[in-house]
Amino acid sequence: MLTALNISNIVLIEKLNLEFGRGLNVLTGETGAGKSILMDALSLALGARSDVGLVRTGCDMGAATAEFTNVGENVRNILIENGLEPDDTVILRRTLSSDGKSRAWINDVPTSVRVLKTVGDALVEIHGQFANHTLLNPATHRPTLDMFAKTYNPDFVATQKSVRESYNTMHTIETKIAELQELVARAASEREFLEHNVAELRALNVRPGEEAELATIRTNMMNAEKNTAILNDAQSALNPNGNSLDSLVCDVAHILERLHGDGENPYQEQIDALYDAAQNIADIAETIKPDAPDIGTIDDVEERLFAIRSLARKHRVLPDELPNKLVDMETALNAIDNSDAELQKLQRELTGAKKQFEDNATKLSAMRADASAAIRTRILAELPDLKLGSADFMVDITKTAPSATGMDDVMFMIKTNPGMPFAPLNKSASGGELARFMLALRVVLAGGADSHTFVFDEIDTGISGATASAVGARLNRLSEHGQSIVITHSAQVAGFADRHYKISKSSNNDKTTTSVVEITGDERVNEIARIISGADITPESIATAKTLIK
Repeated sequence: MLTALNISNIVLIEKLNLEFGRGLNVLTGETGAGKSILMDALSLALGARSDVGLVRTGCDMGAATAEFTNVGENVRNILIENGLEPDDTVILRRTLSSDGKSRAWINDVPTSVRVLKTVGDALVEIHGQFANHTLLNPATHRPTLDMFAKTYNPDFVATQKSVRESYNTMHTIETKIAELQELVARAASEREFLEHNVAELRALNVRPGEEAELATIRTNMMNAEKNTAILNDAQSALNPNGNSLDSLVCDVAHILERLHGDGENPYQEQIDALYDAAQNIADIAETIKPDAPDIGTIDDVEERLFAIRSLARKHRVLPDELPNKLVDMETALNAIDNSDAELQKLQRELTGAKKQFEDNATKLSAMRADASAAIRTRILAELPDLKLGSADFMVDITKTAPSATGMDDVMFMIKTNPGMPFAPLNKSASGGELARFMLALRVVLAGGADSHTFVFDEIDTGISGATASAVGARLNRLSEHGQSIVITHSAQVAGFADRHYKISKSSNNDKTTTSVVEITGDERVNEIARIISGADITPESIATAKTLIK
């Protein structure tokens, strides 16, 4: 829902801040007051093609900002797809400089005008003589019909889901068949390649994590060699000139015994300590000798480590991924060996999947046909009051290529005069006639699921009296659960407004500006009376205005 429109320096508008509400918002004013400027400013904010002539004379830049709340899920998805943060409030801002340069923002984040327009189209649908109506695009017809069918037939959503799921199943099988057929086509050259690589991977038989284990073992073995050399040096130091430390201590003990002829050695305690120390050193040397891993020599470890890393580089994977690579290649080789049997199996599955899809799609087509008949009946009931009693409408459903949406191509067709053939919606009616037809279509299709804000620009062109009143009533119905903004010259249409805005133009010292204000009470009565009687408001026009206000 459009909650605010802020405009600065656009043509005759110097600065304008408008707030809109739910329901039917009507704008009226004298011819030339600037109603078209509002439409141009709103269109600019929504991403329409810019025109440097919109910038107010004497100004460097014009700007338009449109703020929306309670946006639909489709808008949130568009924001996400374009890298923008989804939010229930969306602010579209556009600036246009006097040199023709244009810039765009969504929620204060710079973006392209293309993205701005995509979001704008999802938020607002403009109906007017020169507007590019959403429903004029045939691509919107099937989704629009489906939206109506959901409210018309409670089983439609479940059938849609069945069609989508069965199509995806069928498409998956078709993809597998295509891949297998491609594999078979290159089987001769692939087989030799796969057989060689599978044999190589099987022979090496790499375990997950083995490369890291081998690297650790190699480091430990290299450290062990270094430690062995150090221990050998220590042993040599303990055995100078080939004499052990024990024998040297023994020689010292005999020498010291000669100091006492009685055979007692006063240094025996110190000599025993030397014996114990020598033995402890020998024991320590034994305990710190590294245990040799039971995997062979360091050359064996390095050879396997090199083989694993080399094979990983060959297949452009990490060493730990080699077992998975073997499985993949074994699977591919097995697929080649069993391709005929697998193809036959997949073809049988595809036959069953196609039948399931076709059954579901046929059921969906029947539901669409029923919904189309209901739409036609309801629209034809709306047309006479809108001065379109000679017009006719139909939904043309033709078969098309299977997709996740079924097998139906949908086109809205109309004819405006008896005896004329039906023609696509975008190639038949025009101007106010088209706008009124679109109103009828939108009223019939309204089901609360469409989050658009509808803008109708002078939909009452060429009508008056009961027809204008019928247009106002239908605008009111369309706006009951949403929002419509209507620019009108019709007192009957204005009478249905939930909020009424008056557009006026004033001149002061060679400066002309357009202003817009919301009017209520007597001001609103007087404005509707002015529409009825012109500049000279009469008691009769005031009385009539009061009867028109709903």
